Amino acid sequence: MRAHVVTFGCQMNEYDSHALQSELAAAGYSFVDDYREADLVLVNTCAVRGKPVEKVQTLLGELRKEKRRRRDLTVGLLGCLAQLPEGRRMGEKFAVDIMLGPGAITEIVPAVERGKYRSFEFRSELQFYSPPPPSGAVSAHLTIMRGCNHRCTYCIVPATRGPEVSRPAADIIAEARALEDAGVVEVTLLGQNVNSYGMAEGTGARRRGLSGYPSFAELLRMVGRVGIPRVRFVTSHPVNFDDRIIEAIADTPAVCRYIHLPVQSGSNRVLKRMAREYTVEFYLDRVRRIRELLPDATISTDIIAGFPGETDEDFEETLALYREVRYDAAYMFIYSEREGTPAALHFGDVPREIKVERLGRLVDLSKEVSLERNRAWVGREVEVLVRGPADEGGLLVQGHTRGNHVAIVRGYLSPGIHRVVVAEATPNRLYCKTDASQSFGSDARLYQLTSKP
Repeated sequence: MRAHVVTFGCQMNEYDSHALQSELAAAGYSFVDDYREADLVLVNTCAVRGKPVEKVQTLLGELRKEKRRRRDLTVGLLGCLAQLPEGRRMGEKFAVDIMLGPGAITEIVPAVERGKYRSFEFRSELQFYSPPPPSGAVSAHLTIMRGCNHRCTYCIVPATRGPEVSRPAADIIAEARALEDAGVVEVTLLGQNVNSYGMAEGTGARRRGLSGYPSFAELLRMVGRVGIPRVRFVTSHPVNFDDRIIEAIADTPAVCRYIHLPVQSGSNRVLKRMAREYTVEFYLDRVRRIRELLPDATISTDIIAGFPGETDEDFEETLALYREVRYDAAYMFIYSEREGTPAALHFGDVPREIKVERLGRLVDLSKEVSLERNRAWVGREVEVLVRGPADEGGLLVQGHTRGNHVAIVRGYLSPGIHRVVVAEATPNRLYCKTDASQSFGSDARLYQLTSKP
């Protein structure tokens, strides 16, 4: 049979889709790039915001038409959206054959064999798996834990991914070694809240460790000793991002000094309504410690514009925090109501036009600060993991620095790690050359005119 897998959402979904494809390949499936040529179409979904849900609904509508044309076509709705009542209603509406929550995707082969199948259990033995290393890839993802114990009022993740479950350290190290043997030079450790790895029930900073599990800081050091040159991790929660983690990053050369630390808002009043469990002052102390111990670290964040009840004063406090921290990058979103969350049930919404205006101001500020931060790299030598040709073609290749900057390099370089010199910068790109005497030339200016934010 021929299969086609569509993935929406985060890096963990990408990892899950790779595992899906591995399971299907082992069962004899081949893969096609066009769903119109497939016998089996699997849609691995995201439910964090409204936009990806809308995209899933549009795709399911197209697949329903295709099923009317080809009655032997099997369609599966998988992942976070499938775990929710909203997704289950969608599955019934669009005549989906298979529905599997994120804790059950390894059941895919028997599910297809049964024809009609539903599974939404959070079973720990199904949540972790070690798919074969991606063929020829220089980078890979590695799941170390799943779920989240925090209960942010806007977030649907606890309902879709369940409570925190840590993967045994021995399994993590074994998979990391397999990736290293396969030639992978960068691995990203994944979890909804990686800082809680190895911790017992609860959410606070004083939680005790699970018997037989290292802390996340200890795990970082263990993975750092495997031999993979670059180790990353996402995502962090400020409450659990303690000094031990910062010290482990400082002490472990393989760990990239890039930290994604979502703040969501710069207003204590809004943070309390969000149930984020920290204050602005606490968050700024974490940033201060990062800057002290990791002066060359790059820091990115997530910010929600227009959370229910956010006033003009609250938003100005968010802008002030952004200016103080001076983030290298930010992922900014308009608040998107998610069915069943406390924010959707109990808080009034902010008018959309105000959300859009606030998001625009955030984006403008982020471009200003990112340009300043990126220009500080001009003239410096950096390490870039080249992944392949730049999207715009020409004599350009694209990759990422250890600080997660997108780097465009003039000239042909094979996939892998290279030392280059930063020649120019924009808010979202570093333009690099292979030696200090090389001129980047007109390609860089053309790229700046055509590049996407």
